[in-house]
Amino acid sequence: MKIRRYTQSWPIRGSFTIARGSRTQVDVVIVELEGQGITGRGECVPYSRYGESVATVLAQLEQVIPQLEAGLDRIDLQELLPAGAARNALDCAFWDWECKAAGMSIWQRLGLSPEPLVSAYTLSLDTPAKMELVAREHAARPLLKLKLGGAGDLDRVAAVRRGAPKAKIILDANESWTPALYQALVPELVKLGVTMIEQPLPAAEDAILAELPHPIPLCADESCHDRQSLPALIGRYEMINIKTDKTGGLTEALALKHEAEQAGFEIMVGCMLATSLAMAPAFVVAQGGQIVDLDGPLLLDIDRENGFEFTQQKMQVFQSGLWG
Repeated sequence: MKIRRYTQSWPIRGSFTIARGSRTQVDVVIVELEGQGITGRGECVPYSRYGESVATVLAQLEQVIPQLEAGLDRIDLQELLPAGAARNALDCAFWDWECKAAGMSIWQRLGLSPEPLVSAYTLSLDTPAKMELVAREHAARPLLKLKLGGAGDLDRVAAVRRGAPKAKIILDANESWTPALYQALVPELVKLGVTMIEQPLPAAEDAILAELPHPIPLCADESCHDRQSLPALIGRYEMINIKTDKTGGLTEALALKHEAEQAGFEIMVGCMLATSLAMAPAFVVAQGGQIVDLDGPLLLDIDRENGFEFTQQKMQVFQSGLWG
């Protein structure tokens, strides 16, 4: 098997702001695996929060070239590279290649009957007034996800609720709250009809969540990477956010979903900001999940060829020309 790896930059529509900073473009790493005249593709997003960069991902991929040329397969890959962006791109390229080599779609391989999904639409962190304006523009969307940042968050949520009175609202604090702020905000957020809060506290400090009330379900994001994360999350969260860039690919994402459901967690499937190529494996995992947050392509100025179609407020099933 031969590997080709390269980077691409995709412009964001306007900018994308969370508690940790703002961006105007997204840098992705593409992996192409070629063998028997067949090419499989995967895309990942290196994430600095987890100590990753384009350079570190490319270096990890460089290290496995000898094993790939010697016949490394997707199962062996799980032990060779750690969970993270590099393994994600390679794992998903393997899946794509395997589907094409077998002449089967990913749905046939997994025995699934895919359905269109409602995806959240993300509102970047901003002033309450600006977030209300954006909410009004997207008030017809059934699910809005708000990026928050600590101080002023109650005003932001109230403003979005005014702008989109009928939308289901979920929140992503990106680890920006304290226990005291959590306790002060949650009763008011209940009144505003918030249905889920994602990662309110820093991952290293979330043990206290087991002692706090949860009138609104909590979802683990930065605290959840792969199956090894699950035991510590019990009692702290009701839901986990599965991202293939955290799990290190579709293989572990599917295994994590199964074990999480067995442990009683509900499932959210999310993404880093990326193109439809990165969304496709996540869309597979998202089938049957409770919350889908795969709006990456909607937040870009342009998407890649054969990308997802979003019609009637739903993300339509992708075609094999994209992946799988």
